[in-house]
Amino acid sequence: MSRTRRFLDNIHPHFAKGGRLERYFPLYEMVDTFLYSPPDVTPHAPHVRDAIDMKRVMIYVVIATMPCILVGLWNIGYQANTAMLDLGITQADGWRGTLLSLFEFSYDPNSIVGNFMHGLIYFLPIYIITVVVGGVWEVIFATVRKHEVNEGFLVTSMLYTLTLPPDIPLWMVALGISFGVVVGKEVFGGTGKNFLNPALTGRCFLFFAYPAYMSGDAVWTAVDGFSGATPLGIAALDGMQALAANGVSWTQAFLGSIQGSIGSTSTLACLLGGVFLIYTRIASWRIISGVFLGMLVTSIFFNLIGSDSNPMFAMPWYWHLSLGGFAFGMIFMATDPVSASMTSTGRWIYGFLIGLMTVLIRVVNPAYPEGIMLAILFANIFAPLIDFSVVQANIRRRKRRYVQK
Repeated sequence: MSRTRRFLDNIHPHFAKGGRLERYFPLYEMVDTFLYSPPDVTPHAPHVRDAIDMKRVMIYVVIATMPCILVGLWNIGYQANTAMLDLGITQADGWRGTLLSLFEFSYDPNSIVGNFMHGLIYFLPIYIITVVVGGVWEVIFATVRKHEVNEGFLVTSMLYTLTLPPDIPLWMVALGISFGVVVGKEVFGGTGKNFLNPALTGRCFLFFAYPAYMSGDAVWTAVDGFSGATPLGIAALDGMQALAANGVSWTQAFLGSIQGSIGSTSTLACLLGGVFLIYTRIASWRIISGVFLGMLVTSIFFNLIGSDSNPMFAMPWYWHLSLGGFAFGMIFMATDPVSASMTSTGRWIYGFLIGLMTVLIRVVNPAYPEGIMLAILFANIFAPLIDFSVVQANIRRRKRRYVQK
């Protein structure tokens, strides 16, 4: 009997009779294996065992997102408190303002604790709605298919939350995660069988269904009545000089004290998570390197060509790296082992395609200055074809070697 089962049985013995525990708590097995070792492990030789199972992979990814979460929470509050100071607002609206005032948290942008707590009260509702609604869909499909709910949704829920604007309506959060889980994953068979990243699928659905809530100048700072474009949007409209005129430096973009999604503003935090994932061999360094090289080559190419009418041609590669969600997508989204290429050579091609497409969308399509989300989904679609082509090329090379002998 698992420790989670014993704990729930002690809470209410009614669940211990007739298998009601599984009926009322379909997620208990996922919680049990996330917190403890599963009961069906091999205790001794000669069984072949590997320390990296699905549970550990998911835990490592969640750990890798912690720098992005911490910086994101601080930055949400910092942007909000700075905007409130500029507008002369002394207290946040609604229940958030009541809660912050109750515990006497400061609205001073220089207060680290005040910024962090202000960001936390925006992050928690979004994440709770994501987990509850997405978890319900996971349970429904697991019940119908009669299989266990695994830890894969924990990563999906976290990545999905970190890609959203901080002031997004909660009903939209529920709608997006529903689309991502159902259409992006479960209709294809569940974890391990989806060819699209479910977190990006949900985010992409919201972007095209409700663009006013997912783009523009008013969605990135959690203060009513404040409007301010992201640095990437400023550069797309007025060029690199406009960034300096608006007081945005590359250091700010790299550290993450700029407007943007909840967890994707800090390149440094994303890179720290990437180092951890590469060290633990969870993420493919080939994909990450391919994305970076694709961005580097394409941005230098556009820099050499130049343009008198499009200021994005002049954006250097290090600004592409630090603006928008490029670093977050490169580290956490592109490296999804299910939707990415599987072969070693295919991973280089897959990553390079993402980097190339990101810069191409940012530069050539001025209506959509981000690019990384669509680039990854585009590469997800072509990942099986890339692997197939690589395998066929290897077969042809082996045939030629065999014939020559």
